Amino acid sequence: MKLTRYTKFTGDLSTSFDLEDLLQALSDFLLDSGYQDPFAPFQSMDDTMESLREAIKQALESGEMLDADAQEQFDALSEEQVDELVEKIIQRMKDENFLNAEDAQQNGEGGQGDAEDARFEVTDKGMDFLGYKALRDLLGPLGKSSLGRHDTRYEAAGVETNGSSKPYEFGDSLNLDITATLNNVFAREGPPNETGLLNLEYSDLAVQQADYQSSCATVVLLDCSHSMILYGEDRFTPAKRVAMALAHLIRTQYPGDTIDLVLFHDSAEHIHLSQLPRVKVGPHHTNTREGLRVAQRILKASGKDMKQIVMITDGKPSALTLDDGRIYKNAFGLDPIVIQETLDEVSRCKRAGIMINTFMLASDFSLVQFVQKVSAIARGKAYFTTPQTLGNYLLMDFMSRRSKHIN
Repeated sequence: MKLTRYTKFTGDLSTSFDLEDLLQALSDFLLDSGYQDPFAPFQSMDDTMESLREAIKQALESGEMLDADAQEQFDALSEEQVDELVEKIIQRMKDENFLNAEDAQQNGEGGQGDAEDARFEVTDKGMDFLGYKALRDLLGPLGKSSLGRHDTRYEAAGVETNGSSKPYEFGDSLNLDITATLNNVFAREGPPNETGLLNLEYSDLAVQQADYQSSCATVVLLDCSHSMILYGEDRFTPAKRVAMALAHLIRTQYPGDTIDLVLFHDSAEHIHLSQLPRVKVGPHHTNTREGLRVAQRILKASGKDMKQIVMITDGKPSALTLDDGRIYKNAFGLDPIVIQETLDEVSRCKRAGIMINTFMLASDFSLVQFVQKVSAIARGKAYFTTPQTLGNYLLMDFMSRRSKHIN
């Protein structure tokens, strides 16, 4: 149900719209991946305050943020008044904790810094909103879906019962099945005497059973090699949107789960999800094995019952970290050394009980063969999709796999 927010009217244009609408309008700017599209807004911008001011101006000038009366007022403002309005909007975004913004750095002589050095970053609240919007946009065309926690084929004593009971054992939740417990007493001693007292013994206790629900640790392994923005297509920004949507889904629907993000390129690194919006592509090569290594370390430390890697990539492995720390690179063809070492790492994931689901944003024959080998070894799934349908495929698979029994 759509909610309507009422606030005190002040006549100030900076409060005449919802900040969430502004954040949505700025999403392409906030999630910029380095792809240069001459027809797209917010080109050649970075995470400086000057770029943020310019992006807000473009959003206001687009005519989509303000109603007709407010837009007419905005169009009548002088350049100085527009600058003042933008500063008020930025302050409002800071006050409502959508972003953290630095003032001009005070490292220069005389306490004067360069205003162009001031930076901003999206807060966890802002990330959460962008993830929610991405999730709503991705799931909107799918219709109704049932979201819950991860069911398994096992049962355990718990509060959410499924109608069955079991003898009480030490350590069970004391959610007594009164009917079954009394039946055990009557079967052993017969009906109660005139005093109405029952001789209850430990063996008579029965507890309600509930479906055992498992927890899962997920690592999103995101390819940020340079090919993700080559060939006239931005594949990286849609991948980032999906990662944020998946994080929002897990946090809100599966509160016992964890999700981590690993970027892989020439090497690989574990980053916090709050850093995702400003991540850009590069360097050039694809070190899939190192990404799998980092993901394994995270999953082994999680202590969760279920472990999975969701790998989003568009290219063949083309780099390898050697034992001495040097990086072996070969961007031409599927190097047999790189491929074999990567598949060996996939086998280690399988032995560690880690499932790998791969979402390939390309369909070259050699890449299809490689991904099929990964899926066969790791007992995972492989999807060959496009940036436009990636979110639907990924989220549908995540939710459908969760609703099945885990054997």
